[in-house]
Amino acid sequence: MSTLAYDGTAMLGRQLLRVRNNPALAILTQTMPITMLLFFGYVFGSALAMPGAEYRSFLVPGLLVATAANGIMTGMFQAAQDVHRGVTDRLRTLPVSRAAVPLGQAVADLVVTAAGTVPFLLVGLAVGWRVEGSVAAALGAVGLLLLFRFACTWIGIHLGLLSRSEEAAGQLGSATFMLPLLSNAYIPTDNLPGWLRTLAEWNPLSAVTTALRDLFGNAPVPQGAAWPVAHPVAGSLAWCALLLAVFVPLAVRRYARP
Repeated sequence: MSTLAYDGTAMLGRQLLRVRNNPALAILTQTMPITMLLFFGYVFGSALAMPGAEYRSFLVPGLLVATAANGIMTGMFQAAQDVHRGVTDRLRTLPVSRAAVPLGQAVADLVVTAAGTVPFLLVGLAVGWRVEGSVAAALGAVGLLLLFRFACTWIGIHLGLLSRSEEAAGQLGSATFMLPLLSNAYIPTDNLPGWLRTLAEWNPLSAVTTALRDLFGNAPVPQGAAWPVAHPVAGSLAWCALLLAVFVPLAVRRYARP
């Protein structure tokens, strides 16, 4: 086994123990989407042109992607905790691959997210959401969702390593709730003003949300949209590749520098 794989597995175990010993953040981030589904699905659904059940089917993929984007917040907070409590400095003194520590954090977050997705999907089924596409397409949707979460976590890790304090990281991380609001996660973008629709459709969350709706068979791909939304699977993969190509090296480099 290579040094990175061995050290990364050790750091993965550390992060999972950390989650087990302090589960509050994981529970909060995984139960909040269920609360939002029940609230938005029954309150907003009655205020939109879509019937309630149809809106809830529209909403489930959007909330899945909004939850994936929360990887920025959790990644930032956990990395900032380690930095400002001296854990990162202690880990730097060990003969451990410099990429292993952030990699272990990102993979552990992915495991927790995958486990948390199951109860959310069960609640979605209970409120009327259904997988209308093939099983293969649905599995592809879940894989794409987890890839996007993985990319978002690396953004958070890099920002957490740059943060000036745990409190600053928490405040900045909380601001990520704006990202789904500027996308098609909660509402269609068809009737938005031109400049706002363009901004929403070039938001990576819009491409991933549209890809999930298409793969789950919940909604057709909108016509006349920006390229990432008009070609949602390709657009989502392109966004994920870009985010990983930028933030993985940045996070590893920042971790390696005292």
